[in-house]
Amino acid sequence: MHFISEDIEQYCKDYSISDSDLLKELSKITWETEEIPQMLCGSLVGGFLQMLIKISGAKRVLEIGMFTGYSTLKMAEALPANGEIHSCELMEKHINTAKGWFEKSNMKHKITIHQGKAIQSLENFRVSSFDLMFVDADKTGYPEYYRKGTMLLKKDGIAVFDNMLWCGSVLKPDDEDSKALRETAELIKNDSRLEQLLLPVRDGVMIYRKIN
Repeated sequence: MHFISEDIEQYCKDYSISDSDLLKELSKITWETEEIPQMLCGSLVGGFLQMLIKISGAKRVLEIGMFTGYSTLKMAEALPANGEIHSCELMEKHINTAKGWFEKSNMKHKITIHQGKAIQSLENFRVSSFDLMFVDADKTGYPEYYRKGTMLLKKDGIAVFDNMLWCGSVLKPDDEDSKALRETAELIKNDSRLEQLLLPVRDGVMIYRKIN
């Protein structure tokens, strides 16, 4: 599955900051061994996250959906030395894989993994305690991740939701995933606390800032 043409995607990568060698290896192995490697956010979305962290000065990041750890490490690389990322992941298989990559990096000290259902893990965090949130998990959970996650963001905090176009199916949603994504977009659009922007990057990236 390719969300944009391979040639255009490669052109964008050629003119963007490259992944570290470790992230290149992680991405390669994920594509070779995982049943659904498309769950990897990819270097363009990952680079976008890095840029947001650096521009905003974020120090505390919440991640919902870790998969093999690519986005976690990508964001950890952009955080300052005293930065921290709290990553919620349900699947033990993915946690074990990600831990192996974290051990190979010098970013392990920045990363805390919260195993279990993300919606339950979110209950353990303080309100208004995160600078940035990245959501790339089960799509039917997106409306609730928006509701609870937004409460955890500080004022001027930033949220990024991946796969918000779902290969275009959100235009005429006819399954639970696309319906949930469309609902999430509507909720964000109608939330007066937020300034939002939906971008056609890869499979759709929704970014919003909590203004009050």
